[in-house]
Amino acid sequence: MSIPSAAPAAAPRVPEAVHRRRWAILAVLMFSLLIVVLDNSILNVAVKTIASPAPTGIGATQSELEWSINSYTLVFAGLLFTAGLLGDRIGRKKVLLAGILVFGIGSALAALSTSPGELITWRALMGLGAAFVMPATLAVLMNVFERDEQPKAIGIWAGSVGLGIAIGPITGGVLLEHFWWGSIFLVNVPVVVVALIAMVLLVPDSRDPNPGRVDPLGVVLSVVGLVLLVYGIIRGGELASFTDLTVLAPLIGGLLVLAGFVWHEKRSSHPSIDISYFSKPAFSAAVAAIALVFFALMGVTFFSAFYLQSVRGYTALQSGLLILPLAVAQMVFSPRARLVVDRFGARAVCTVGMLLVAGGLAAFALFDADTPVWVLCLVFFVQGTGMAHIMPPVTVAVMQALPRERAGSGSAINNTFRQVGGALGIAVLGSVLSTVYRGEIEGHLGSVPAGARDVAGESIEATLGVAAKLGPAGKPLVAAANDAFIGAMHVTALGSAAVALVGAVVVGVFLPGRTGAAQGPRQPERVPARAGSGPSGD
Repeated sequence: MSIPSAAPAAAPRVPEAVHRRRWAILAVLMFSLLIVVLDNSILNVAVKTIASPAPTGIGATQSELEWSINSYTLVFAGLLFTAGLLGDRIGRKKVLLAGILVFGIGSALAALSTSPGELITWRALMGLGAAFVMPATLAVLMNVFERDEQPKAIGIWAGSVGLGIAIGPITGGVLLEHFWWGSIFLVNVPVVVVALIAMVLLVPDSRDPNPGRVDPLGVVLSVVGLVLLVYGIIRGGELASFTDLTVLAPLIGGLLVLAGFVWHEKRSSHPSIDISYFSKPAFSAAVAAIALVFFALMGVTFFSAFYLQSVRGYTALQSGLLILPLAVAQMVFSPRARLVVDRFGARAVCTVGMLLVAGGLAAFALFDADTPVWVLCLVFFVQGTGMAHIMPPVTVAVMQALPRERAGSGSAINNTFRQVGGALGIAVLGSVLSTVYRGEIEGHLGSVPAGARDVAGESIEATLGVAAKLGPAGKPLVAAANDAFIGAMHVTALGSAAVALVGAVVVGVFLPGRTGAAQGPRQPERVPARAGSGPSGD
C-alpha cells in the first residue's frame, strides 16, 4: 500500500534482532497508545460525578469541568509537533519512556485531586506526557517494520486508536459503578508500570543520525501558534460563538504565528520540517483527510453521547457498549485496509471510506427518540468501517513521504492535524448544536421561573435539570427538550456529513489511484545484522 513519496527507495534495513520481535514491539506500542486515547474519552462519562459535592465528587462547575478536559487537549495539541522533533533528535525510546512516566504521575495526582483547580492542573500534566507518547509510538513503528510491512502495522495501530475511543466510556462506566470518581485516573498507574517495563525490555531506540542544527525559533513559533489556535477553538466552543473578541483574538493570532512559522521554515537553512512536502498533492490531501474525518467524527461523538444518555435514557456504560460496533469495525478492517488499497488504489478506497462516514453521520438526521437499537449499532459499524479504510492509507501516505530518520516529524504532523481537526469538530459542531437547541427550546420555557430561563435554555442537561425541580409540572418541558435536541442533532448531523463529503472530494481528487498505489521496487533479501546497528538499533 505504498504511495509515491520523497522517501528514499533503498532505506536502511531493520536489524535482524529487532525484526524478529517487531510484533511484540507493536503490541507494547498499542498498549501505550491505548492508555492515552482511552483516558481522553473516559473522562466524558465522569463529568456528572465530578460535578457532585464531596465526597461523591469535588463540586466542579460547568466551566471547571470543561477545562478539566480542555487543559489536557490544549497542552497535548500544542506540544505534539515539538515532541516529534525531540524524538527524532534525542531518541524515540527515551521520549516514549519519559512521556508515559509523566502521564502516569499526572494520572495518580489527578486521582487524588481535592479541588477542581488541582484536577485541571494535573490533567494538563497528563496532556504533557501524552504529547510525547502518541507521536513516538508511530515513529518507533516506522523504524521496526520494513516498508512493505508498514501499511499492515499502521492499520493495526490505527485500529487501536478506534478501540480506545470506544472502550473509554465502557471502562469509565464500570469503574464509576463500583469505585469513586478518581478511579478513572488511578487505573492508569498499574498499566503505566507494565508499559514501562515492557518498553525497557523490548522497544529499541532510534533517532535521526544527522539531525542538523536546532531550530529554536521554529519550535517556539509552532508551540505558540498551536496553543493560540486550539485555545481559540476551545473558547469558541465554550461560548457557542466564534465572533467574540476572546475567540477571534487567539484564533487570528494563532493563524498569524503559524503563518510566520511556515515563512520561517521555508527560509531557514535548518528547518524543523521541510515545508516542501506540503506542495505534494498526495501528502497535503492525506493530512487534510485526517483533519476532516476527525472533525466530523469527534463532532458526532460529542452529540451522540447526549442523544444516548439524555434523550434515550441509557447509562454511561450502556452508551459505551452501543459504540462498540465502531471499535469492532476498526479492529477488523484497519489491518486489512492495505489489501483493498493494493487492489483498488488509495483514491478509490479512501473516497468510499469517506462516503461511508458521511452516510453514517447523515443517518443521525433520521433518528428520533424511538429508533431501534440495532439501527444505532449498524450506523456505528458503518462509520467504523469507513474510518478503517481512511486512516491507515492516509497515515501511510504521510509517514512514507518522509525518510525513516524523520519519522517523529511525520508522526507529529499526522497527530497534530488529527487533534486540531477533532477539537475544531467538537467546538464548531457543538456550537451549531447549542445554537439550534436554544432557538428550538426558547418557546417552551414559559412555565419556567424567569430567573431560571437563561440557565434552562443552555443545553438539554440544563433543561432537564430545571424540569426535574418543577416536579410533575416539568413533564411537558422534558418532552419539549427531547424534541428540541433531536431537531438540533439533525442539523448538526447534516453539517458533519457535509464535512465528510468535502473530505471525499479532497481524497478523490488528490490521492493517487491504483497506479500510484503499486508497490515500489522489491527490497533485497534480509541479511543478519547486529542488534545494535542501523537506524533502529538498541
